Amino acid sequence: MEHWTVDDYKNFTNNKIKKSKYRANKTSIDGHTFDSKKEADYYCELKLRLQANEIAGFCLQPTFMLAPGLKYKADFIVFNSDNSYEVVDVKGVRTKEYIAKKKVFEDKYHMKIKEI
Repeated sequence: MEHWTVDDYKNFTNNKIKKSKYRANKTSIDGHTFDSKKEADYYCELKLRLQANEIAGFCLQPTFMLAPGLKYKADFIVFNSDNSYEVVDVKGVRTKEYIAKKKVFEDKYHMKIKEI
C-alpha cells in the first residue's frame, strides 16, 4: 500500500482537470471566456451577423436587477436593425434557478428571453 504526504495529495488534486457540473467546456475567444462552446459559437455568429449588417450590435452578459439582492445575468442582448432588441440566453441545461429567474424577469420587464 502506498502512503502519500499532504504535499503529494495537494499536487495530485491540483493537477486534476476540473469538469463542469453540466459538462460544458469553457471557451475563450477575443479575450472573452464563455461558459460553453455553444455560447462561444453563438458569439461568433453574432459577430458575423454584425459584419453583414444583419444586426445593429450586441452586448455580452447584460445584468438585470430583479429585486434587491437578486440579479439575472443574460448571455447576450442583441440590438436589431429595426431598433428592437432581444435578450438571449444560450442554454444547455435549464436549472430550477434559471427557470425561476426567467419567470421573474419576464414578468418584471414584460419581455421574453430567447433561448438558444
